[in-house]
Amino acid sequence: MPDTGFLALFLVGLLGGTHCVGMCGGIVGALTLGGAPRWRIHLAYNAGRIASYALAGAVAGALGAASLAAGKAEGVRLGLYALANVVLVLLGVYLLGVVQVLLPIERLGHHLWRRLQPLGRRFLPAQSVAQAFPLGLLWGWLPCGLVYSALASALTAGSATRGAAMMLDFGLGTLPNLLLAGMLLARLNEFVRRVAVRRI
Repeated sequence: MPDTGFLALFLVGLLGGTHCVGMCGGIVGALTLGGAPRWRIHLAYNAGRIASYALAGAVAGALGAASLAAGKAEGVRLGLYALANVVLVLLGVYLLGVVQVLLPIERLGHHLWRRLQPLGRRFLPAQSVAQAFPLGLLWGWLPCGLVYSALASALTAGSATRGAAMMLDFGLGTLPNLLLAGMLLARLNEFVRRVAVRRI
């Protein structure tokens, strides 16, 4: 994939931010209950989440590279590019409001997520960086069409390292929206806890 693919994945993460807030807003809200400085909690959570994306990207990149090595390279390469582009088109349709279009893709990860989700409960509420980071690692595997569309592009990366880099880039694109949402929810939480507000 040309280097413009990195910019494209960053923009997918950045411009798909409302989707990210909708998917992860609940967990981000739970982070605001922690006792450590909130920005550290949010950074640790997001670092864990993005690390999971990079790991998934490494796996996708390695699978794509293995497919190229096992088959006729040019035919496999074209097939992977076609798959990545179809999924990106579906993502565009999804972001336009046709939500159901990525639901079949999101269902692929539900089996794994059912096993991982209960493990996250032991880290809630995240009161330290040591709790927030593993929570992010787990929540990085939440079934998400936006993430899966980026992973389809990582399949074309040609190597595990490049696949990880592409998903890291995508994850960094999602970071501003989720950090902003987390800090706004923290401010709202502080506001509603004020005695005067509660009395009103």
